[in-house]
Amino acid sequence: MRTLFVIASFSLLMLSCKKNQTPATIDVKVGALLSLTGNWSTLGKTSDEAIRLALVNTNAYMETTSSPYRFSLVTYDTKLDTASAIGAIKRADSLGVKFIIGPQSSAEVAAIKSYADQKGIIVVSQGSTAGNLAINNDAIFRFCPGDALEGAAMARTIYASGKTDLITLARDDAGNKGLQTSVRTNFLALGGRVDSLLPYAASTTNFTSLLAQVKTVLQNKLTTTTADKIAIYLASFDECVALFKQASADPIFSSVRWYGGDGVVLSAALPADPIAASFAATTGFIAPNFGLPAVPHPTLANIVSFIKSKTGLEPDAYALAAFDAFAVIAATVNAFPDADVSFEKTKNSFYFEASKYFGITGPLLLNTAGDRSTGSYDYWGIVVENGVYKWKLVGKSS
Repeated sequence: MRTLFVIASFSLLMLSCKKNQTPATIDVKVGALLSLTGNWSTLGKTSDEAIRLALVNTNAYMETTSSPYRFSLVTYDTKLDTASAIGAIKRADSLGVKFIIGPQSSAEVAAIKSYADQKGIIVVSQGSTAGNLAINNDAIFRFCPGDALEGAAMARTIYASGKTDLITLARDDAGNKGLQTSVRTNFLALGGRVDSLLPYAASTTNFTSLLAQVKTVLQNKLTTTTADKIAIYLASFDECVALFKQASADPIFSSVRWYGGDGVVLSAALPADPIAASFAATTGFIAPNFGLPAVPHPTLANIVSFIKSKTGLEPDAYALAAFDAFAVIAATVNAFPDADVSFEKTKNSFYFEASKYFGITGPLLLNTAGDRSTGSYDYWGIVVENGVYKWKLVGKSS
């Protein structure tokens, strides 16, 4: 039996469809740029299933309303690689795709931005947070809160835990560097002290040199304060597994608490590695995830269960934002049922439809740059239960 979840607000999206008409079917291709086999593939895989489920929902609803529109999906595995993302959007463009969901990283969004602007392709990222991509009137929309909100929340959390000194590390990409900067700025504003190391290359697999730098800074701090007052913040993707494994060999690194960015939270790679997971658990490592509304959407449990049954992974708010992105794309297409319209009108319509949409992730409330303007955070940490390492919700942002 087909499982069908229809968002209640879909009834608001299709009012202009005329049931007494039976026009020829119009195919609307939507592209998805996701990391399915590379870094941060946990989000890529859950986003993929979320989008596919939204596609089924949308087409089923279109059929019941005698709408001419039917949606199809072309998915590209970018592996979180910028060159792959550029190649993917060009191939999507050659197929007539005018809406893209993803990419999930800020580096990829930055790489395809000029092409999307030039070609009139609306890009809706579910995971990009870099503040330098918050640009008015471009083709980029982002359905998750930016690094300014996340960095402020994380800085408050670290400072409230009694930490006065912070060492920050980041992968060399727009999103993670933005988080490093935001955490630093906000922690300093609270009265803390921060040492920020230069970002490490995205291709780094051996962290010996970086950890040597961290150790030097940490040893200096330990001459003036105690370990319980010091923390290390790491903005990364799955490469944190290799970093943690190497750090576990020196007890000085496990003498202080570690915090992370959203790029690693709920990643399957970390709990799957017992050495890295043990280090995370020992250091009380926590990372923020975009939080869902306190009162959940009535279809949330069914949608989460469906995606998990397909992937074996728990979909987070970033993946569910991809589901919401598809719904808003459908509303935008439906807003102009009779003729092609300009890219400027399409962008304005997308913004308007998003502003009135209440989805699985709650109200979108986009700012003037087309980015989600509000959001809270859930904090997840690595724990061991019955001998198995796993992610567990351990707190929420204030």
